[in-house]
Amino acid sequence: MKLFTKGLLLIAVPSLVELALLGVVFDTQEQTAQAAQWVTNSKQILYQSSAIIDPLLRQAARVRTGMVIGDPSLIDRHTVWIDVSDRLSKLDTLVADTPQQVGRVHNMRRAIDAYRAQTVAVSQTLHEGRSAKSFAALESSALPQPIAVFRDELAAFGEEASRLDSQRSAALARRRARQQYALIAAVLGSMLIWAATAVVFARNIGRRLEVLTDNAERLGNGRPLAARLSGNDEIAALDAVLHETGARLREAEAEQASLKARLEARAQELAGVNEELRQETQDNEMFIYSVSHDLRSPLVNLQGFSKELQVSCDELDSIVVEARLPDDEHKRMTHILDGDVRESLHYLRSAVTRAAAIIEALLRISRAGRLEYQWQRVSVGRVVARVVDTLQGAIGQHEAVVTVRDLPPAWGDPGAIEQIFSNLIGNALNYLDPARTGRVEIGALEPGPVDENGPRAVRMRTYYVRDNGLGIPAAYMSKVFRAFQRLHGEVANGDGVGLAVVRRAVERHGGRVWVESAEGAGSTFFVVLPEQPMRL
Repeated sequence: MKLFTKGLLLIAVPSLVELALLGVVFDTQEQTAQAAQWVTNSKQILYQSSAIIDPLLRQAARVRTGMVIGDPSLIDRHTVWIDVSDRLSKLDTLVADTPQQVGRVHNMRRAIDAYRAQTVAVSQTLHEGRSAKSFAALESSALPQPIAVFRDELAAFGEEASRLDSQRSAALARRRARQQYALIAAVLGSMLIWAATAVVFARNIGRRLEVLTDNAERLGNGRPLAARLSGNDEIAALDAVLHETGARLREAEAEQASLKARLEARAQELAGVNEELRQETQDNEMFIYSVSHDLRSPLVNLQGFSKELQVSCDELDSIVVEARLPDDEHKRMTHILDGDVRESLHYLRSAVTRAAAIIEALLRISRAGRLEYQWQRVSVGRVVARVVDTLQGAIGQHEAVVTVRDLPPAWGDPGAIEQIFSNLIGNALNYLDPARTGRVEIGALEPGPVDENGPRAVRMRTYYVRDNGLGIPAAYMSKVFRAFQRLHGEVANGDGVGLAVVRRAVERHGGRVWVESAEGAGSTFFVVLPEQPMRL
């Protein structure tokens, strides 16, 4: 049975019993009110019956006096008959539920009507000037016969009314006592019914809720759950869900333990691979440094020897001129010295210069990876201001407009951050489009949300360097940050390692760098740097 049905039953059964008790209370109350109304009617009947005889007696005395003195004005009192008639009408209404009393009221009304007719006849006789002795026989007794009949009927009516009043008063007292008993019984019955309902709830639903709560606490604490509750109500369904959740949690814990073991193994493998990569990177950097450093001496020797050869060629030139050789031999020597030898020396010196530049670039890349950073909070605005001041010559040469927005501080090495922006701003100036006014903008994007639960929960800041220069073709985008990759070599000189150095420095800061560009429209380089030390 569902909880809704149980709740309805727990509410409906006591409510029905209470309604029955209230019905009994209302019934006794109605009976008591009716008995009280009867008692009130009885009192009113007694009062009306006791007050109706006096006007008639006074009227009989006035009639006799009028007959004696012959004055009909004493007899013509119509208000008496109206008053008596009204009182009889009220009595008739009050005793409408008692046929015997109704009959007595009718008898009294007939007696009154007879006596009134008699008084009217007496009054007419006196008005006509005749003697009323013919009516004296009717008035010979103590009371006129109609009045005596009226009095007798009224006495019987009063006795019956008194009896009914006593009976109804006793009935009212009994019904009031019954009403009190019914009210007390209703209150006690209601209390007992709700107490029984509370006991049923506590033993059934309350106990089941306690078991459900205990299972929930056990589930939260990771302890085994108690046996499942029987039944098909919502509490049993919730308990079944708790047991299913517990089973799933156990399965999840087992899977988590297995996954954790695999992750630990994978982490150990990755740690080993990272260590190998770090060692290989370090070895490569040392190799690049060693090779570059060792190659500088032979290149210096080649530069020196090439200069000496150049001097020797100049001396041979002078000797040939001074020797005054025949024209054929002079032309031959001049061709050898000015053609083959000088041209070879020129190519040799160019190759040596190019090799020296490559070696210097390799050394720069090597130093970018081996340099020990001094970590601190860096004012990027000041760093960019220094870079812009340093590049004022190039800015004036290209007649460019450089705009610097608000730049929040970053966490990193001041020298490395200055090198990053120096390369990016320098590249932006070098590759501006000569056909239009160059514009370079340096700014920062709004900070994004931080994953506080992440392994490196730290706020990162994205800076950008935007220009309206020549742009980068889509086919070349993947090669931008590789060493010795140059585009638009005819526009600006360089060795093609600036962006590679930028990427290396940014990655060492835990950030990243990328570019968005459209050929002929310009480029925007984005650099992500931390705002605070990273939590590893």
